[in-house]
Amino acid sequence: MPNEPVPTDALACSSSFRWGFCDGGAAAAAAVAADVEALRIVRNLAMQGRSQEVSLLASRMTSLLRHSSSRAAGFDKVKTLIEELIAKLEKEASEEATKKAYCDKELIEATAKKELRGDQVTKLSTKIEQTTAQEAKLKEEVALLQKDLGALLKSQAEMDKLRAEESGLFTSTKADLEKGLDALRLAIKTLKEYYGKDSSEYSHENKEGGASGVIALLEVCESDFAKNLAEITTTEEAAVAAYEEQSQKNSIEKTVKEGDIKYKTKEATALGKTASELKADHSGLSEELDAVVEYLQQLTAECTIVPETYEETQKRRASEIAGLKEALAALSSGSEAEAPSSSSSSSSSSS
Repeated sequence: MPNEPVPTDALACSSSFRWGFCDGGAAAAAAVAADVEALRIVRNLAMQGRSQEVSLLASRMTSLLRHSSSRAAGFDKVKTLIEELIAKLEKEASEEATKKAYCDKELIEATAKKELRGDQVTKLSTKIEQTTAQEAKLKEEVALLQKDLGALLKSQAEMDKLRAEESGLFTSTKADLEKGLDALRLAIKTLKEYYGKDSSEYSHENKEGGASGVIALLEVCESDFAKNLAEITTTEEAAVAAYEEQSQKNSIEKTVKEGDIKYKTKEATALGKTASELKADHSGLSEELDAVVEYLQQLTAECTIVPETYEETQKRRASEIAGLKEALAALSSGSEAEAPSSSSSSSSSSS
């Protein structure tokens, strides 16, 4: 029965690993070939992923498979190393997945909350400005109304004073005119009665002539007094009517202004209270917004993957290159060790 072909990878029996591993013939060579394949896969992973841990594992696998007293001992240790690294990587992957889910959730929620609080703060700021402006406008209107009301009250007081003075002057003037008019009328009556009687001291002509002159003069004075009395009475009545009309207007205007002042003052007070409440809400929301912004910054820093520095990249690459050079050196030394064995085999066949 022909001998079973030995896999090409089993040449590792004569290079990278101890000769004792191949004493079992083709089966042992196949096992060693499997070890070599496993090592090749790990090395490829190390090169592709540029992982220091995988590179270290490849180095340790090489060392164990090369220097262990038996394949079984080396296999068990290598298997343990691989299982431990798999468990570690799976744990890290799970932790990273959990953290990523946490970061994604928290970043979305924090960003949404930041936008919400930002919009609320902006709207409140606008509302506070509007409310404050309305309050200031109302206070300005109240101040203007109070000024106008003060001027109105002052004008009314001056009118009252002037009316009192005019009324007093009219009363005294009227009294004087009425007194004078009564005196003139009495004098005219008396003269008419006197000159109307018979008297032996004067002739009829003399009495008639004197009475006519005096009485006529008194009657002119009476007419002037009566005219003056009528004029001042008419003037007084017109002044009273104008005063009462203006006073009525002033009273209505005063009532309106006082009502406006009361209403606008009440409205301004309410707006001031509203503005204070809005400012309190704004302050609370601003504090919440600051806290959310600070948390979002911390979260962003925590969840953002920081790239490697140039020094770290160079160090990692140097380590990988060193590992590759080591693997290349191992392969080269294996090829050199294989050459004498091949020459011996050729000599035996010729004999």
